[in-house]
Amino acid sequence: MLDIKWIRDNPKALVEALKKRSWSAQDAQSTVDDLIARDEARREHLTELQTRQERRNAASKEIGNAMRSGDAALAERLKAEVGEIKAFIQNGEARERELDKALNDALAVLPNVPLDDVPVGKDEHDNVVKRIVGKVPTRPNWVKEHFEIGEALGMMDFERAAKLSGSRFTVLKSGLARMERALGQFMLDLHTTEHGYEEIQPPLMVKAEVLFGTGQLPKFEEDLFFAPHGDGRLGLIPTAEVPLTNLVREEITAHEKLPLRYTALTPCFRSEAGSAGRDTRGMLRQHQFYKVELVSITDQESSLAEHERMTECAEEVLKRLGLPFRTMTLCTGDMGFGARKTYDIEVWLPGQNAYREISSCSVCGDFQARRMDARYKDKDGKGNRFVHTLNGSGTAVGRALIAVIENYQNEDGSVTIPEALRPYMGGLEKIESK
Repeated sequence: MLDIKWIRDNPKALVEALKKRSWSAQDAQSTVDDLIARDEARREHLTELQTRQERRNAASKEIGNAMRSGDAALAERLKAEVGEIKAFIQNGEARERELDKALNDALAVLPNVPLDDVPVGKDEHDNVVKRIVGKVPTRPNWVKEHFEIGEALGMMDFERAAKLSGSRFTVLKSGLARMERALGQFMLDLHTTEHGYEEIQPPLMVKAEVLFGTGQLPKFEEDLFFAPHGDGRLGLIPTAEVPLTNLVREEITAHEKLPLRYTALTPCFRSEAGSAGRDTRGMLRQHQFYKVELVSITDQESSLAEHERMTECAEEVLKRLGLPFRTMTLCTGDMGFGARKTYDIEVWLPGQNAYREISSCSVCGDFQARRMDARYKDKDGKGNRFVHTLNGSGTAVGRALIAVIENYQNEDGSVTIPEALRPYMGGLEKIESK
């Protein structure tokens, strides 16, 4: 959530930021004008409330003076005035809550402001290559896509998954099921033992205010799955970013404890609203998938350096697996709702003859912290400031499995196991049909 004081002081800057995010000039200007009008109405009301409260206090003292001086008529007039003021204040406090809600609701659907160095663009075609790692090999004519290989091995079953749950689900078996598990364990071990992240096992269902804290609600409700719980509901996490980032919600963290770095391997659940017709074959876009998440909580001065570090941690996974990839700086039109800057890591898939996203690492500034009321103590301990939050995939396990299958496939239909995974596979060197 953006700071309304910053918006009030920098309305033109917000208009330009929204235009960079592909808003029309008219929509951007009218949205900012509306926000400022809501804020002015709220502040005018608060000023009036304060004035009435001050008058009530003064009148109450005057009543005492009138009673002591024996001026009963004046005392009665003052009492009547105080009664009217009390009624106004009571109604005014309800009006204050209405105005607060209206302003906060308007702020809640406003995206974050991109950093100045983010390339301006409309969509993924305007993203900029930051670096390319690994050489894309010459593509033999026998190369297949992951689902063709998995089905031929008898270890990837989409038909039975559809019987159980419908489309966009997969049943993995035998060696491929084991390799997906191995990938998750390998990533967790790398991030905890070498990269300094603390492993967390969070809840997979969370409250609405938690989903609000990281920006999934209210704007992206249709992308979520919900389960009834008591008189309300809980949301299934679309990513472990949600519970990990909210670990610091409504808290003040000591400065010396920062940065906090968390990682988790969890199932993730997404409705994939709006993706009809995209990646319908295979397991590239699923309703349920595993992902290793990275989350950092920093002070304001460290977040940009932490963004570079986090991205390098995610890249290291692909380096250890020997997978070619490229890292892209997303343009303003392709960047996520809560991000100020995002790097996408795209792994090479020879079956598709294309790079596909496997990780997205974002720095959010204090955008999520304001929604969560998450703060830290200044170095001098005198004041509190909003933390800065970052999140990234370290990486998507299912997509890493796809990348390994396609990059390590053999002409005979078998899949060679990358050396980094062999300790997690009991020393097995190859997956082949039985």
